[in-house]
Amino acid sequence: MLNWDNPLSSTSPDNTGAMQTHLQMDGIDNVTADSTADLITDTNPPSLPINPDDKRVINGMTDINQLAPFKYPWAWNYFLNANKNHWTPLDINMAQDVHDYRHKLTLEERHVYENVLAYLTTSDILAMRNIGLAVMEKMSAPELQIYQARQVYEEALHTWTYQHCIESIGLDQGEIYNRYRVVPEINQKIKLANDRLNSVLRSDIDLRDPDELDNFIISYMFFAAVFEGCWFYNGFSPIFALQRRGLMKGTAEQLQYIMRDEVMHASFGIRVVKQIMHEEKVKPSASCVRTMWEEADAAESIYANYVLKDPILGYSAETHIGQFRFIANRRAQQLGMEVPFPGAEATLPWLDEQANLRKEKNFFETRVTEYQTGGALNWD
Repeated sequence: MLNWDNPLSSTSPDNTGAMQTHLQMDGIDNVTADSTADLITDTNPPSLPINPDDKRVINGMTDINQLAPFKYPWAWNYFLNANKNHWTPLDINMAQDVHDYRHKLTLEERHVYENVLAYLTTSDILAMRNIGLAVMEKMSAPELQIYQARQVYEEALHTWTYQHCIESIGLDQGEIYNRYRVVPEINQKIKLANDRLNSVLRSDIDLRDPDELDNFIISYMFFAAVFEGCWFYNGFSPIFALQRRGLMKGTAEQLQYIMRDEVMHASFGIRVVKQIMHEEKVKPSASCVRTMWEEADAAESIYANYVLKDPILGYSAETHIGQFRFIANRRAQQLGMEVPFPGAEATLPWLDEQANLRKEKNFFETRVTEYQTGGALNWD
C-alpha cells in the first residue's frame, strides 16, 4: 500500500508594499499607506477564515481558491503520488515492435493491434474532455481540482502515446484515427461515452436539482468505474497477450505505464462519487446503475467480437468479455453496490500481474517499469 507524506502548507506574504509601488508606477499620486490599505480593503473585503469542515465536493460555499486547510487530504495525496509517476512515450524503444508488426504478427494479430489502438486514441481524448470540461468546474474544493488537472495532463500524455505507437509502426494515421467513425463496433462504445459526457457538459446544469445531481453522479460513475475502471483496464489485455508471447513488447510497456495512471484515475473517481453520495445523502436508483452496467456489457461484447472475430493464440472474445464482467464486479464492490454479474470469474488470471510487472527488465535495455517510489497501488 502507498504510504504518502503529509503535505506542507505555506503562508501568503503581505503584498501591501507591492501594491503601493504598483499604484505609484501607474501614476496614482498621493497614495499613503492608509489609503492603500483602504483600496485593498475595498477590493478584497475581509471574510471569516475557511473552516475545512464547511468544504464540499460539489455545491460548496467556501473559497474555491484556498487550498488549505484540507478537508480531503487523500485527494492531495493522489496528486503527490501522480507526480512520482512521470514518464513519456519516448522513454521506450519501439524498434522491435516495428519488426514484430511487419514480420511476426499474423493478419488476425494485426487486426487486433490496430483496432485496439483505434479505439484507445479516441477514448483518452473523451476521458480528458470529461474531467477537464464537465467535472473539474463542478468541484468546489481545490484539492480535488488539482489532482483532476494532473489527470487531464495524463490523458493527453496517453493520447500522445497511442499516436507515437501508430506513427512508429508506420500505420496510416488518417485511416486508424477514423475507424471509430466508420467501424460501428468501435463507434458504439464511443457514442455511449459521448452521450454520458454531453448530458453533463452544459452551462445551465444545476447540481442542486435532484434529477441533475442524479445524472451527474451516474455520469461520473460511468467514466470512473466503467470507462476507465473496466474498458481501459480490460482494453489493454489483448496487447498484453501479445507481450506474453514476446511480441509488441514496446507497445505493451507503454500500456503498462498508462495502466498505472488509469488505476489511479478510476480509484480517485470512485472515491469522489462515494463522497458526493455521502455528502448529498443520495444514491442512484438500482435500476439506473443496472442499466449502466448492461449497456457497458453489451457495448464491450460487440466490440470484443469484432476485434477478436478470429481468436489469437491465448486470447479470444469469450475470455475478454468474461474478464470485463469479473472486473465490473470489483468496481461495483468498490462503489459499495450490488455486483452486476454474479458468479463472474477471472478469465485472465495473469492480467493483474501483467499490469503490475516490476523490475523484471534489463536496466541497460529499457527504463524500469516500477517507477513508483511508494510501492504497489491499492484500490481499497
